[in-house]
Amino acid sequence: MKAAVLVGILLWAAGSGAAELDKRVEHGYANNNGVKIHYASLGSGPLVVMIHGFPDYWYSWRHQMEGLADRFQVVAVDQRGYNLSDKPKGVESYDMSLLVSDAVAVIKHLKRDKAIIVGHDWGGAVAWSLAMFAPQVVDKLIIVNLPHPNGLRRELANNPDQQRNSQYARNFQQEGAHLKMTAEGLARMAPESVREKYTEAFKNSDLEAMLNYYKRNYPREPYNSGTGLGAGAAPPVSVPVLMFHGLKDTALLPGALNDTWKWVNAPLTLVTLPGAGHWSHWDAAETVTATMKWWLTK
Repeated sequence: MKAAVLVGILLWAAGSGAAELDKRVEHGYANNNGVKIHYASLGSGPLVVMIHGFPDYWYSWRHQMEGLADRFQVVAVDQRGYNLSDKPKGVESYDMSLLVSDAVAVIKHLKRDKAIIVGHDWGGAVAWSLAMFAPQVVDKLIIVNLPHPNGLRRELANNPDQQRNSQYARNFQQEGAHLKMTAEGLARMAPESVREKYTEAFKNSDLEAMLNYYKRNYPREPYNSGTGLGAGAAPPVSVPVLMFHGLKDTALLPGALNDTWKWVNAPLTLVTLPGAGHWSHWDAAETVTATMKWWLTK
């Protein structure tokens, strides 16, 4: 009985801490050639920059921010087009090179030379691209549910299951696709306990800008097995890489993970999570956070 009460108290405390996270972080803005990029920062120490995917915002990393802030300065960004960051018009404003430069601007704004880069989904694509095309600012790389771009392109070219499961991306590439979306509808992907926060964040976002990521950077038919994801030829990654992949992810199938080691000229650690889906940093939050901390401090 006492053990049950203790567990209940611990769970309540953890929940209360998470609920108050948005009140404890420090908010700021970096300027990238006139585009303001919002970020939330917690903790102190070596810099960890976390980049969300679609549809999401900085709060995606709430569990990892709580878990790492005792050893690191954890900075979670709103990507351009989302929540409190600027929302420039035009598909060309969401080119991968600009998304990469947004992250570089955040690192420079915080007066650091390098950062540990963490990315999920489109944030993972940005993170891979940072390691390939701006390696001077990347200390280590952590990827959540986004295979190396070479692997994804190969699967799109050769795997009928991945081609079929990427229909959503082709739909997003159509003109006017954002008109079929609402903030409330997008927020249904979030746990009910935080859905109100997500609805507010998506109301602050530009739904058309969200889909410009797909229009500008996602491969188009006819697919080929060339390199890159909206960034051309991909040089090898030369920093240590930690990858997580929820095996219940139906958007990005695990076959794309094969051969990742061919494109990473540094230690590569791959953690597959059988019970987790696309948001594996939520579905397996404790495992992901603890593994991140172990890997970063070992």
